[in-house]
Amino acid sequence: MPYTQRWVSNKEVDLYVVTEGHPDKPALVLVHGYPDNHSVWDAVTRYLVSHYFVIRYDARGAGRSSSPARTRDYRLRHLAADLATVVDAVIPGRSFHLAGHDWGSIQSWESVTTTPLSSRVLTYTTISGPCLDHVASWLRLNLTGNGKAGRQKVFQQLASSWYVLLFQLPLMPEALWYGGLDRLWPTYLARREQVTRSTPGRYLKKDGYHGVKLYRANFLPRLLRPQPRHARCPVQLIVPRQDNYVGQQLAEGLEQWASTLVRKDIDAPHWVVLTHPEKIAGWIDEFAQNPKAAA
Repeated sequence: MPYTQRWVSNKEVDLYVVTEGHPDKPALVLVHGYPDNHSVWDAVTRYLVSHYFVIRYDARGAGRSSSPARTRDYRLRHLAADLATVVDAVIPGRSFHLAGHDWGSIQSWESVTTTPLSSRVLTYTTISGPCLDHVASWLRLNLTGNGKAGRQKVFQQLASSWYVLLFQLPLMPEALWYGGLDRLWPTYLARREQVTRSTPGRYLKKDGYHGVKLYRANFLPRLLRPQPRHARCPVQLIVPRQDNYVGQQLAEGLEQWASTLVRKDIDAPHWVVLTHPEKIAGWIDEFAQNPKAAA
């Protein structure tokens, strides 16, 4: 299948972009999370490339893309602008399907709920990456309106999200990555996340170091000042039941934010795109072909 690589620029940020498949096929954009880069989708792409023009890119701060030094340059509006820059350069004016994992999913919610891209996204598959505005709404509901059971859910999620609090601390997370966390990462994935045959990526130390700014730039502002965010396209929610970070409870009430919502549960860990790539690719393909049938 045809393979290309290029850089596109969003002002001061250069984004590394790869495409696979024939350009005449339906376009599908895959957005990676933290501390990954576009290669986390390699196995999924192999199952999709015969039917789609697959577009992947390294988000700012990851892989071969630029890494801004300022925390505020990692806010969601800039990440959404990066996605717009990529599709405008690669498939100008065309509509496309979208899927995101982890932070790739968090940031993609911005694009499916706001202009200018919301009118061009045909379907959206979200995996282990809730919209932060939706999370804020869920937190407020369960802290104030659902009694003891609601508060218990919140405390359960906070326990799973311990790393979010850690990443708010200055210097410490960066010190962990430059202290050797990148060398230990494959062992962690194997023992905790069931990911086998993993080796430290060339850019892992950089990806981990700079990606911490995603948490500092976005979590507190969005949780304290959420906005209503309604998806303008059909949404497929894939929920790994063994996710150690994003609890299943965060999927509650999502139907109020999407007129068409399909939920698929899978007995898998957080990095389901690595442990079950064929299943994930199949679900993305089925939903893209006929979201109404999937519903």
